[in-house]
Amino acid sequence: MPGPVFAAPYHAKGDPAAAAHTYARFDNPTWQSFESALAELEGGPSAVFASGMAAVTAVFGSWLRPGDRVLIPADCYYTVRSVAREYWSQMGIEPVIVAGDGTRFVGAIRSSPARLVWLETPSNPALQVYDIAAIASAAHDGGALLAVDNTTPTALGQSPLALGADYSVAADTKALAGHSDLLLGHVSARNESLIEPVRAWRTRMGAVPGPFEVWLAHRSLATLALRLDRQCANALSIAQRLSRHPAVASVRYPGLPDDPSHALAAAQMRAFGPIVGFVLTDQASAERFLSRLRLIFEATSFGGVHSTAERRARWGGDAVEPGFIRLSAGIEHARDLVADIEQALAD
Repeated sequence: MPGPVFAAPYHAKGDPAAAAHTYARFDNPTWQSFESALAELEGGPSAVFASGMAAVTAVFGSWLRPGDRVLIPADCYYTVRSVAREYWSQMGIEPVIVAGDGTRFVGAIRSSPARLVWLETPSNPALQVYDIAAIASAAHDGGALLAVDNTTPTALGQSPLALGADYSVAADTKALAGHSDLLLGHVSARNESLIEPVRAWRTRMGAVPGPFEVWLAHRSLATLALRLDRQCANALSIAQRLSRHPAVASVRYPGLPDDPSHALAAAQMRAFGPIVGFVLTDQASAERFLSRLRLIFEATSFGGVHSTAERRARWGGDAVEPGFIRLSAGIEHARDLVADIEQALAD
């Protein structure tokens, strides 16, 4: 793995088409190395972006035009819904926000033909799992493209392209890079014809990452499997303990056998991810719990090597209870994490 290439212009004499690189907004050797690795993991050509939202908006902007419709689940990442409502709608694009389970989402696809179907599974923060293959089939029958936000499980935990999606999108800020020290995102596509307009969007809009951040993310791939295995094992241990605790009203984690999404998750995922969602009695209980934690940090984002937790309703925009906690399991020892949670929940 070569070091990062720091360059804005490159040596490019004569016809630019004959040069490997011309200008850093178009391409960079460090991007290419990382994108090649992502293509192997995702199963399709890839493009890296300055952030997860830069990757999301590249897919939207590449395909949506005035008069088009985009279908979005009501429990996907709030900023995606916000951008659709506050920006794309002003450009004549109709965002259709669909509440409910996967069956209702498929029904909405069939009754409201769209240009693009956006999906996030497991959803953030509710951890609802959607049937990618069924939704891809419904989308394609209606002439729509399907893009899947694969941030939570990463490409090691789930393969949207193999399940029929046209795009797999991720905020690599989270578990893929995994060290909570950079912003990055990527888009992977089923084929070259689908990734070309996304790359063109990146070039023209300037949503480009710095080479050092890309190099750091590429280096982090070496430990992704180790980190994800430990995070998922920790998340399951935490979810099992929380599900037996009298102070906890409910727990969501796809890896729990009694979770409503477990059967589907087991069928389409190789790893259930690092996030656990659970509900405490009220806002005061949740804030008291967070204030008592010693090992787990109160912070937003997820997927890092250090465990974090937050009361998600503090941000607004998500249909979650005031006492809902989103916890991201890191790579600490499971016994220590469980002990920290138990002392924080104690009367």
